[in-house]
Amino acid sequence: MIGAVGLVLARPARLLGVEPFFMEFIAGIEERLAERDLSVLLHVVADHEAEIAAYRRWAARGLVDATVVVNPVVDDPRPAVVRELGLPAVVVGDGGGLPDVRTDHRGPVLEALGHLLDLGHRRIARVTGPSALQHTQARTAALLSRCPEAVIVEGDYSEEAGAKLTTALLNLADPPTAILYDNDVMAVAGLAAATSSGVAVPSQLSLVAWDDSTLCRLATPALTTMSVDVHQFGVLVAESVLECVDGLPVTVRWSPAAHYVARGTTAAAP
Repeated sequence: MIGAVGLVLARPARLLGVEPFFMEFIAGIEERLAERDLSVLLHVVADHEAEIAAYRRWAARGLVDATVVVNPVVDDPRPAVVRELGLPAVVVGDGGGLPDVRTDHRGPVLEALGHLLDLGHRRIARVTGPSALQHTQARTAALLSRCPEAVIVEGDYSEEAGAKLTTALLNLADPPTAILYDNDVMAVAGLAAATSSGVAVPSQLSLVAWDDSTLCRLATPALTTMSVDVHQFGVLVAESVLECVDGLPVTVRWSPAAHYVARGTTAAAP
């Protein structure tokens, strides 16, 4: 055994310093792998082409025992590549024929929407992550299935996107009274943008973040979130990786479900 599990993140490196999700996720993976004296080999790249090149290098040089593939997209080429390379892998999402750890995206979206509808909101918007991601599309489909008039705008998980898109939504002729965000960073930036625009949260506008974090709890007011146990998510992925490394059948696993945590950014619709 080599003693390492590879993880390639195809995303701007600047986001890793401000977005808590992946640091908590990796901490969960490392905690479980450390029990077997395995470590995480983390590589940050610009795009999937560079990610695939990393897999080819790792396989050719025998640098990792297995790899974790994250953020699957529609028509994702990566599962086929790692199969071709004979590189054991676990996909976080729809595995495309590889072992995977899946997430229920529909249920939590409908839970969040239900709370907003109960508060009287009917003009609802959503600031998403990149639209090619499978989980972005799944969340969007869930929202539109119950709220077809919802306004969907695409972001990139960054502070800049959260602020810019929130401002654009509030400048619509018929602006939303509630906004759902696909991560915590965009939601915190959206809260700041609303405040700067003179829109009172939550009396005039309700906000809901995804992926609870210290950022959400320290915001003023504290952000209502769809909270996920990200650390436990990482532990579960590591369990699947260990089975993969050991050549065992990989157990079907689901990530911890996101649940609604009401704080200071949601209230009855104006």
